[in-house]
Amino acid sequence: MPAIHHCDLAIVGGGLAGGLLALALRKQRPDLNLRLIESGERLGGNHLWSFFASDIAPVDRWLVAPLISYGWAGYDVTFPGHGRTLKAPYYAIESERFDRVVRAAMPPESVMTGRKVLGASARAVVLADGDRVEAGGVIDCRGPADLSKLDLGWQKFLGRELALADLHPLKRPIVMDATVAQIDGYRFIYALPFAATRLFVEDTYYSDTPEIDADAMRQRIDTWLNARAIAVETVAREETGVLPVAMGGDFEEYWHSGGNRVAKAGMRAGLFHPVTGYSLPDAVRLARAVAEASNLDGTALHELTHGYARRQWQRRGFYRMLSAMLFRAAEPEERYRILERFYRLDAGLIARFYAGQSSLLDRARVLAGKPPVPIGRAWQAIRGMRGQAK
Repeated sequence: MPAIHHCDLAIVGGGLAGGLLALALRKQRPDLNLRLIESGERLGGNHLWSFFASDIAPVDRWLVAPLISYGWAGYDVTFPGHGRTLKAPYYAIESERFDRVVRAAMPPESVMTGRKVLGASARAVVLADGDRVEAGGVIDCRGPADLSKLDLGWQKFLGRELALADLHPLKRPIVMDATVAQIDGYRFIYALPFAATRLFVEDTYYSDTPEIDADAMRQRIDTWLNARAIAVETVAREETGVLPVAMGGDFEEYWHSGGNRVAKAGMRAGLFHPVTGYSLPDAVRLARAVAEASNLDGTALHELTHGYARRQWQRRGFYRMLSAMLFRAAEPEERYRILERFYRLDAGLIARFYAGQSSLLDRARVLAGKPPVPIGRAWQAIRGMRGQAK
């Protein structure tokens, strides 16, 4: 017999955005009757999320601190003509820990995993098994809406967590090793030293297409490891992912494609950095805004989340312009030059860039000097951007 579940607020999707919303609301509004609905059996899926300390404002650190699995005092980048160590704290969150922390913060009946959602409105969620959740408000966090509404490139990756037969030589994370062969766009290796004999290595591409050749990427990771005499004992975990890199598009059409007049968060709200594709900083900021809101009914939540996402889209035209230059002005095998030049800039500028908070002076410095791409093609890329003001 189908059941009807009643609650104050239903969060649809137990990934990063949904889990952070649930944590923030439990902390700030412990009397609120919540439901966190996830189609998978584990919150957060099979993911590793990383971020810089400067991505998160001090006022918001309480939200992410319990989730952190690993932390480092700095990181390295390496390019054919430039290498650098930046003394910026860097952290990683494992989905296994994410699941454990979010569940521990919630009453057991509030977490509904293994429940496929057929549809969501501003005040109700319909489940595939016939059950229904009726709520004062609903926030949809189920992942991207119709990405065809946006003009996109792609950041795609395959990562492997490795148990090693011996000690590895890494002293700190390598956020970008672009000395590798430039294949299928801008390619780099990303590596995190979890422990003396445990390493996470990811093969990453800024590519024109979202398709992943998993076998080739595994072989390229092996090539990188072999060149450093790093012997693998077992593969503990593997993940793949494709993140959108935004050059333009119609924000309102994208928002509408994810549900009419329904509050949204995360990728479904278009809340991701246009260059990196990362969504964690926005997910943290929006979670705090929702937790502090006085009205959590469906209409008010839609106005709050739509307004926040719309403002972020309007403010990030500069980043979409940079994405257009990366994908449209540079030949795929030459894209690394843009990042190589970027990483010669001031460390504070780099930190603000990743946080999506570049100042006007930062923007001028990024664009100053001789560009690492042909000027004519750079101008054509900028002129060809679609929907910057939409």
